[in-house]
Parts: sequence; C-alpha cells; structure tokens
Amino acid sequence: MTPSFELAALADLAGLAARLPQFDGAAAEAARARQDSLTKPPGALGRLEELAVFMAGWQGTARPKIDRAQALVFAGNHGICAQGVNPFPQEVTAQMVANFEAGGAAVNQLCRANGAELSVIALDLDRPTADFTGGPAMSEAECLDALNRGAAAVDPAADVLVLGEMGIGNSTVAAALACAVIGGEPADWVGRGTGSDDAGLARKREAVAAGLARHGGARGMEILAAHGGREQAAICGAVLAARAARIPVLLDGFICSAATAPLYAVAPGLLDHCLVGHQSAEPGHRRLLDAMGKRAVLEFDMRLGEGSGAALALGILRSALACHNGMATFAEAGVSGA
Repeated sequence: MTPSFELAALADLAGLAARLPQFDGAAAEAARARQDSLTKPPGALGRLEELAVFMAGWQGTARPKIDRAQALVFAGNHGICAQGVNPFPQEVTAQMVANFEAGGAAVNQLCRANGAELSVIALDLDRPTADFTGGPAMSEAECLDALNRGAAAVDPAADVLVLGEMGIGNSTVAAALACAVIGGEPADWVGRGTGSDDAGLARKREAVAAGLARHGGARGMEILAAHGGREQAAICGAVLAARAARIPVLLDGFICSAATAPLYAVAPGLLDHCLVGHQSAEPGHRRLLDAMGKRAVLEFDMRLGEGSGAALALGILRSALACHNGMATFAEAGVSGA
C-alpha cells in the first residue's frame, strides 16, 4: 500500500487487513529491550511502557517519536434528527464548526496544550443524511465519498493521528452502529448524549430499534451506509489511510469508537493501530471497548466529543515517548542494574 488511500467500493475492504502494513514485531521487541535497560525497575512505568512499545511497532522503529501530531475533527448532519432524538437544533453543528475554526472549543485548547495541529472538516452540513428509520442513511456512493474525503485529509507525514467528530444527533447514530455490530438491545447502547431528558432518551431508543429492524440484514460496511453519518464514514477513511501510512491513531470517545465498529465487523485487525484516548461517560462505551478488546488510555468521565479525550491522551503518549527516548540506561548512568 502507498500512503495515498482510496476505495472504489465498500466491498474492497474484504481481505484488506492482510494487505495493509502490519505491526513490526522486531521494532517492538527492540523497544521492549530498551525499556528493560532504563534506570527503573522493569515494568515500573506501567502503561507508559506499553504505549512506547505500541508506537515502536507501528512506526517501525525502536525509538518512536512524535514530531507532528495531526488532529482531524469531522462534522456532519443527520436525518435521524427528524425523530426528535436531539435536544439541540442541527444548526448547532455549523455553529460549533465555526467555533472550532475560531479557536474557541475545548479541543482547540487541548490540541494547543498537547501539541497537535487541528483541522476541522465540515461534510455537506446543508445536506443531512437520510433518516435511517425509513431507509439507508447513505447510498454506497455517498458513503464512499465521505470515506475517501476522510482518507484524503490524512497527512502521510504525521507521526500520530488524533480523531474526533461533531454532529447533532450522532450519539443516536453511534448507538445504532454499535448495536448493529456488537448486538444486544438499544437500551444497552443509548445514552443521554448532549442532555436528552427521559422522553428524548425513549425516542432515541425507539429510533435505534426501528433502524435495526429495517436494516437487520446489513453486514460489515453495509452497516455504516445503513445507519452512519458522513463524519462516521470520514473517520473510517482516516483510520484506513493512517494504517496505509503506518500512522498510529488516537480515537476519541463513544461516537468516534462506534464509527469504527463497521471496520471491526469487516476485520478486527483493521483497528490494530488504533488506541482509544478515553472511555466516555456514555453508557455504551465501556461495553463497546470490552467487545472490541480495547482499553482506553484515560477515564476522566468526559463525554464532550470533538476529539477532546483523544487530544488529552496525546499528552500521555508524548510523556511515554519522552521517558522511552530520554531516560538513561543503567550502563549510561553508571547505575548497577539487575
């Protein structure tokens, strides 16, 4: 694969995981050996050591680095809002995009604090997807267009990719995607999102149930077209383009993780290069991470979206590599090791 990535059909994902770059076991083992030689007891830095080895394996070097961190926030609007699942009007999506562009959102501050270059990509906000209770949210062509736009936004020179989203109504979309891929009942996945009251929560559950009943035969990436939004498709495209360029990915919370669930349904290995930045307070996120075999870097009771948790976790990742690359070995420090 070249760093340039584009799909011509959703069916092209079949067998793709085996053709994409794989984890470099030799680089990871060299990084692990370095960790064991540093001036600390073996394993004393816990997950920081694991993160350094993870980065080594995906960057293909025993001394991984983050010179450039790219952050992408994709925004889309959703036809499912016709079912009254959102406490705020869809105009808020465009208003928040303007806030991102002006530097006024939480993700702007967290990207600045943790050294990420942020771009916000609005995906046809004047043209919401279709209501998935009445038919597919997107045609295959629409889904592919959004997916490839997400892929095209990835800088192949980045050392790590931070992903986030914005879209009124997309917590309902996330619940539908997670339930379609993992199973269970809508109540297992539907949370209050941006603040739904009890009646709104009931409408969200009813909408997800209706969508699942209509699209129950969908499999793999068909699930994305059936239930997803343009920002979810763009996230999938960005994940795949990052993999083609050997760029590790930091996913945000429930909505961002659920966006990748159709990729997991195609082949779990498509997400091997992805870390989850934080475990959202949305009730379905822990269930989703358990099902996907993922463990979040942070658990801070956040549920903002927009890439905020992933941007915060970037600071932890930078710290892991600072220790990995900057600490002295026992031999360098003249300290007697084990």
